[in-house]
Amino acid sequence: MAAVSIRDLDDSVREKLRVRAARHGRSMEAEMRAILTAAVRDDDSTQGLFSALVDRFAELGGVELDLPPRATPARAAYPPE
Repeated sequence: MAAVSIRDLDDSVREKLRVRAARHGRSMEAEMRAILTAAVRDDDSTQGLFSALVDRFAELGGVELDLPPRATPARAAYPPE
């Protein structure tokens, strides 16, 4: 494993990093590893927008809607020419 030193890190950045690490229940070093790993991870560029949104917000849960059946058939927004 490689070791990396970061010099001249602004105090406000360090404090925000400390708070973020505490929020995630890990050390500042572990938080920095997680941030760097996420930053260089290969993203699946073929993933569609819907899949990306589902992945991003899946832990929040979903909404089940109780939709009534349609009373009339669906029609086109514009009449055909």
